[in-house]
Amino acid sequence: METRTALVTGAAQGLGQEFAVALAGRGYRVAGLDLVPQRETAGRILDYLELVADVTDEEAVRAELERVVDQFGTLHVVVNNAGVYPSKPFEETTAEDWRRVMRVNLEAPFLVTQAALPYLKAAGWGRVVNIASAAVFTAPPTMVPYVASKMGLIGFTRALAAALAPHGITVNAIAPTMVRTATAERTVGADGGFASVRAGQAVDRTQEPADLVSTLLYVVDEGSGFLTGQTLNVSGGSAYL
Repeated sequence: METRTALVTGAAQGLGQEFAVALAGRGYRVAGLDLVPQRETAGRILDYLELVADVTDEEAVRAELERVVDQFGTLHVVVNNAGVYPSKPFEETTAEDWRRVMRVNLEAPFLVTQAALPYLKAAGWGRVVNIASAAVFTAPPTMVPYVASKMGLIGFTRALAAALAPHGITVNAIAPTMVRTATAERTVGADGGFASVRAGQAVDRTQEPADLVSTLLYVVDEGSGFLTGQTLNVSGGSAYL
């Protein structure tokens, strides 16, 4: 089997970094796309292409995708992981707050996937993985734009799965709960924020990036071609309580 190539957005740290490292460990050549340099990620992966661009900039995204194919020759997997999740009372949420969340969490996966599509089609095999959130089920009241954007991403996943199935490309979403990352710690503050999330889970611990790796590898696996249009809720049971 030819060596596969994967693109991970938001790969500089946290969940995106763990996804990039896991895919490299499974034999993929990996490109990471982030707004900032990815020195730490690049230091953990031998054959890593570092792409620095704004995922909401259509021209920049297309240019960086061309770099991936120039270096690796093809592209098979796209992981739309980049996202923002500000916490603010709805009454204090501005229209610009709303637009920013929608641009990064919903429009960027559209732009990245559309730019990647010609290469996935040319490869004759592909996997698109969108990182949604269990917040669409738990609906935290201070994250209205975030919940709306992630619910939109789930709809995008389902519709795109039907559109791309004839090309041998699957599209699925993974919905974690609050994952312990530097960004999450800045958003929810001290451990009290994580504790409130844990209180609504069946699994009594904070989710770590490593908890999502096996799900990602399952979704992109060669043998998972019959799985498409689905949202896998990996949230410690939080949506069922």
